[in-house]
Amino acid sequence: MRFGACAVVVLLLSACATSAPEPRGRTSRSPRLANLQRAASLPWMDQGRCAVREASQPWPVLAERCYRALDHDRLEFRDTTGRCSVASTGAAVALGLCVLAAPEIVVGTIIVLGVVVVAAAIHDALEVHELRHRYGEEAGDTSGTTQTRGAAEDHRKPERDPEEQGSQPPVPPLPVGRSRHPHCEPVPVPRASKDVAHNACADRFPPNRYPGMDVSVNGIRFDALQVGARVLWEIKTHRFDTYNGFIQEQELAKELVQLSKERDTAIDCGYDFVVGVSTEAHRDALFKQDSNFTVVVTGCKR
Repeated sequence: MRFGACAVVVLLLSACATSAPEPRGRTSRSPRLANLQRAASLPWMDQGRCAVREASQPWPVLAERCYRALDHDRLEFRDTTGRCSVASTGAAVALGLCVLAAPEIVVGTIIVLGVVVVAAAIHDALEVHELRHRYGEEAGDTSGTTQTRGAAEDHRKPERDPEEQGSQPPVPPLPVGRSRHPHCEPVPVPRASKDVAHNACADRFPPNRYPGMDVSVNGIRFDALQVGARVLWEIKTHRFDTYNGFIQEQELAKELVQLSKERDTAIDCGYDFVVGVSTEAHRDALFKQDSNFTVVVTGCKR
């Protein structure tokens, strides 16, 4: 089928599904609904069944597991932010998955050729979601009790849509390291850092396959495992260039011990290792100490 020359840039996802206006005071959406609406703007080869199945997962996980189900002949991915350059070196698939998995929607990064018709499974799941909440709100009014949407969803067990029965299993997670040792399996663990800005950078920039979590490999913690690539990240967000010379030397000595241990662990388990820093001064200082590190300037603010 020949599609028109026009390209539709993915901008607003809410227009892809019809839903009742949010009542006053309710401004949040369930993650599942947000994922379904985002997936509704994309062309799917499986009628959206994979996206429906994985809709309750964080968007980066859905993107990774369902990437193969997209109609790639109608999609063009553009790395306008430059943050996917590490993943995309020599691999168009890694570039596309990195762009798609970004937690936020960046204008001009995903181009869809032709007109998108909402995939059947996604359309049905959105209708089920709408009817379920309408019914719940009416029942609440009748009984004289009020329950917020968030509270209702927290106590509801996830339901499988009829279209999901008999569907193919999700794409398996990244394979164990080249050595195939079980200790190289990436394990999501709670964040060691309580720094909100640092953790937000670790989730957004690679982007992180396990948002809100660190990743443990062979007992060593990393800030992120990049979606769709065997790349482990260590993120540094402090303003290195504002420190005096003595403090910079102390910081570098401490970082080199940590980063060398992390890099050795990553390489032994078949991963690449990248250090993300906020400033060029920090990157240059690390290069002077060890030019074998891969260091990327994230620009993340404190």
